[in-house]
Amino acid sequence: MTVPRDPAADAGVPPTMAAAPVTSSAPSPSSLQGASSPRVMLWTLMIIYIFNFLDRQIVSILAEPIKRDFQLSDTQLGLMTGLAFALFYTLLGIPIARYADRSTTNRVSLIAWSVAIWSAMTMACGAARTFPQLLLARVGVGVGEAGCTPAAHSLITDSVPADKRSSAIAFYGLGIPIGSLLGMVIGGGLADAYGWRTAFYVVGMPGVLLALLVPFLMKEPRRAGMLKGAAMPAAKVQIPVKEALKELATSRCFVFLCIAGGLIAFLSYGKGVWVAVLFIRNFGLSPGETGLYLGVTLGISSMIGTWGGGKLADHFGKRDRKHLLTGPAIAIALAAPILFLAYSATDWRVALALLVLPTAMNIMYYGPVYACVQGLVRPEARAVAASVMLFSQNLIGLGLGPLFFGMMSDAFQPYAGEDSVRWVLYGAAWLGLIPAFLFWRASLRLTAELKSG
Repeated sequence: MTVPRDPAADAGVPPTMAAAPVTSSAPSPSSLQGASSPRVMLWTLMIIYIFNFLDRQIVSILAEPIKRDFQLSDTQLGLMTGLAFALFYTLLGIPIARYADRSTTNRVSLIAWSVAIWSAMTMACGAARTFPQLLLARVGVGVGEAGCTPAAHSLITDSVPADKRSSAIAFYGLGIPIGSLLGMVIGGGLADAYGWRTAFYVVGMPGVLLALLVPFLMKEPRRAGMLKGAAMPAAKVQIPVKEALKELATSRCFVFLCIAGGLIAFLSYGKGVWVAVLFIRNFGLSPGETGLYLGVTLGISSMIGTWGGGKLADHFGKRDRKHLLTGPAIAIALAAPILFLAYSATDWRVALALLVLPTAMNIMYYGPVYACVQGLVRPEARAVAASVMLFSQNLIGLGLGPLFFGMMSDAFQPYAGEDSVRWVLYGAAWLGLIPAFLFWRASLRLTAELKSG
């Protein structure tokens, strides 16, 4: 993979505040002199998101060792890797996003506290001595992470021009594959060498230190404007939550995106957990080997897909705004048959090679979709819009995906034996055609519903 000279700059982030926000919700450029530059902000937020997904996804590679220690079923494994985290993440997401949308809220402080909480609770996972204690610790990780992405998307939208927004949010979204890659590699290696408990301790501790640095690396644009005595825009009067939700519900494009986003997340989170189990259980690899081979290969593929999806959307979206979603729809549809072939392979090397292309294709939606979500509502409801989308993706996707896959694996086991996980993944491959269709339907409404700026 060729790394751009400065991805944040390529995403349309100006080197100085002279080219600051164009959205009406942000203070004027002259009022932002005390705020950090968009470039520094984007890099900081991306690093935070790396830690977010590192702490969230490390449990995937640790699932088999945890299962053996606590004598768990596949259903319990799905509960631990998915629903325990996602339930409180989604329940707290909207009220926290509502708080982030207030013009007096310091979103940087909110993110810093979130990092500290989820990192501390990740370390608590390593200290758990019973399965219920581990579930509670995972709940705590979800509580902490609920405050990150809606506030981050709101900060990005206030700081980057609309025609560069897909690339900027895609750059932030690079935290997903990088964090997942590090979780697989570091988690698997530490589990092999020192045990799964040590893995939780090691990945959680740096996040606590990062939380202390966040206020020094970023400044809240709103707070900077108020310190300068600048007049705040009309967003100071927060719209009622019912009005914000009504605005979202009346957008057919947003509804299509929510359903499609929930389904693609359901499949992605389910496959993410259980493909690692497949490599360990069916191919005989250790957690460390699986984390290295699967994590590095699919992590790099996901980085290319995330970044490429944002760049392609911005490029073709300038010609016709519906093409912001055309690429993800086509890519996800083409990925389905290749995934089926990958899961059918009897050699792990063949399976790994076949997973490269569809992995990149299935993540191309991230930047374009979340940029569209930000553009379908007024500035005063942007964090709420992101949180509703995250609610759909995490409750349906992270909450139910790994759990449902585990339940189906248990159900298939009497018939499929050791191939029960493989059978579940077969179905997951072809179900990807549904979100591809829904993204295409949403693209037909996009030009009419997107707001300017």
